Amino acid sequence: MAKNLLIVESPAKAKTIEKILGEDFEVRSCYGHIRDLEKEDMGIDIKHGFKPKYKISDDKEKVVKELRSLAKKATDVWLATDEDREGEAISWHLCEVLGLDPVKTKRIVFHEITKPAIQDAVLHPRTVNMDLVNAQQARRILDRIVGFELSPVLWRKMSMRNNLSAGRVQSVAVRLIAEREREITKFTAQSSFKVEARFQAPDLNKKLVTFKAEGPDKIKNAKTAQDYLEKCIDATYKVKDIQVKPAKKSPAAPFTTSTLQQEASRKLGYSVSKTMVIAQKLYENGHITYMRTDSLSLSETANDMIRNVVHDQYGDKYYQHRVFKNKNESAQEAHEAIRPTDMTVSSVGDTDTKRLYDLIWKRTMASQMADAQIERTIAKIEVSTQPDALTATGEVLRFDGFLKVYTESRDEEDGEEENEGMLPPLVIGQQLDLQEMLATERFTRPLPRYTEASLVKKLEELGIGRPSTYAPTISTIQQRGYVERKDKEGVKREFQVISLKDNKIALRSDSENVGAERAKLFPTDLGLVVTDFLNLHFKSVMDYGFTAKIEEEFDEIAGGRQVWNKMIGTFYTPFHEQVEQTIETASRAAGERELGIDPASGKPVIARLGRFGPMAQIGVNEGEEKARFAKLRPAQSIETITLEEALELFKLPRKLGVFEGEDVTVSIGRFGPYAQHAGKFYSLKKEMDPYTVDLEEVGPLIEEKRKAQAESTIKVFEKEKIKILKGPYGPYIKQGLKNYKIPKEKIETPEALTIEEVNTIIEEAKANPPKKVPRGRKK
Repeated sequence: MAKNLLIVESPAKAKTIEKILGEDFEVRSCYGHIRDLEKEDMGIDIKHGFKPKYKISDDKEKVVKELRSLAKKATDVWLATDEDREGEAISWHLCEVLGLDPVKTKRIVFHEITKPAIQDAVLHPRTVNMDLVNAQQARRILDRIVGFELSPVLWRKMSMRNNLSAGRVQSVAVRLIAEREREITKFTAQSSFKVEARFQAPDLNKKLVTFKAEGPDKIKNAKTAQDYLEKCIDATYKVKDIQVKPAKKSPAAPFTTSTLQQEASRKLGYSVSKTMVIAQKLYENGHITYMRTDSLSLSETANDMIRNVVHDQYGDKYYQHRVFKNKNESAQEAHEAIRPTDMTVSSVGDTDTKRLYDLIWKRTMASQMADAQIERTIAKIEVSTQPDALTATGEVLRFDGFLKVYTESRDEEDGEEENEGMLPPLVIGQQLDLQEMLATERFTRPLPRYTEASLVKKLEELGIGRPSTYAPTISTIQQRGYVERKDKEGVKREFQVISLKDNKIALRSDSENVGAERAKLFPTDLGLVVTDFLNLHFKSVMDYGFTAKIEEEFDEIAGGRQVWNKMIGTFYTPFHEQVEQTIETASRAAGERELGIDPASGKPVIARLGRFGPMAQIGVNEGEEKARFAKLRPAQSIETITLEEALELFKLPRKLGVFEGEDVTVSIGRFGPYAQHAGKFYSLKKEMDPYTVDLEEVGPLIEEKRKAQAESTIKVFEKEKIKILKGPYGPYIKQGLKNYKIPKEKIETPEALTIEEVNTIIEEAKANPPKKVPRGRKK
């Protein structure tokens, strides 16, 4: 038995550290958080200073028992959880559960899992930092209060199932997405014309090359654009002025958590959660420094390594030492940016891991490399018949510097990438031959919808959340059904082009595909209605500035400048009063919108949220008269559906015809589109639209599914409507929509089961439902 027991969060991290420390240390994992707040009464004693009531998670009982046994036998227990507030809290929870004194227990921290870093940490242990623990506790307790008090308000005030939730950061994130969606919906594109002339001139090899020059900014309409081109008929063009300006481009800072998430999304197409899972593996295997950080600094060791690699691979002139400063100094919990632990290693792991590591390596290298030196040429071209000159711009890269390694990507919101071409050598007074002049209609565009990465960027700009919260927040709002990450097809749009060529004006129409989007965040109708309700009744919780202020107060607690339960108390009293008032006085919310009158019945048509999602409704339930309902299609929204589109929904169910002597109808149910034939239901294939599908498509589907059902059926109890079926994991019992496992001793001969045996299996399964295993913090 080793004298030293060292506890970390993850098994992978434990294996890496154990190899470094050798046989004097036994390294074990606690598998993330071992305790959480109890569910009963929020797990918080509100009346006694918000004292938390913790419970060991059911799935951690065995882990805790084993760690207690090992801790009793060890001479020293070391806690080596991550150096952030959550890691500090895990260490404190371990002290509490294992009976360790947090004032005496050795706590070590490191930014990278390398031999020098681990050995140095062991030589310089500290104790648990209770200020960091209290900051994490404050966040957890405040978020529990908001979630536990707000969610029941939504259950009572919305016509939905009781699975709605609200959260301090998640609700604000949904608000951002909802507001952007509404901006896009209200946006009206404005057209203008852009003039572009194409000239030819000889290059250094006397070969003619084509280059372009731009005319005046945004001509308002087609007539003005045509007038401009007509004035250029028989015009002459000569170079009026040439300016050559030196310029430079500087590299971006090394990665923080949020910038890594953004760049991995833009360059690699990774979701925020995928990026963090891969980064976690890289860290635990000793390849990169700690991946939850908002620091931009690099250690002296890192700078020395980078300098050597740059000198060896590219030469002295490519190296330039830089120090980057973070605007948000208050939030620094880890003291280095994300970087490789060994800069001489340029590639590791499988394909996905390799791509992320490569991104981190290149960004880190580039951050300490020389500026790219550019020569920018601006040529003014005089038009003999116009007062305004045309402008041709080109760039020459004189020294590539950091661009040899890495170029940062941009978000759509930042505008288009600079893409200036090279110009042939021009001289003042040089006559130029016009090849063609175009005035092309262009339209203004709304701000783009958020991607996961651009949402992280916005949250960071607003001071909402911290490095460890971005990924779980974005996952939660999608899991709750408030936001969808999806693609959107574009639509065809016509635009006009006016051309001048060989002194002749020509007009033509062209088309472009606009509005296509990939992997963007769209609010659902549920997300919009919940956001509106919370905005109306809980302005402070939904306020961006207030949410950012709360984050600052957590920082104050972490710095020992504020008492955590006093901060919670200041928040709780007005918040709780607002909750009680809202429950008592607020009306129910359904996001109801009147669309018009049904011409057939004369009854009002509305769109609203129902128990199972957005729907259209004709009429109301009054006496014997019943309203008619239809579920909205996936691409439709309560906020944008028209009367005509809503009435189209009531064409279901549709009778397609007769198949095998029985009617076939199609409709949409709780579980999606289906066909009904001879009293049986068959789910339509994904590509089948219930509004347009015909009998020729549905007939073969019925035959195919009937055959598959027959092949999978082992035994049927018609009277009880119970089946024994073959499944991908073996035979099982199906009663209605529920499936039941067959016990191991019966699984070899399911066809021999009697109805009495089947009923016994079902009753036992109902009496002993499988336990839901709570998830710990994955490390």
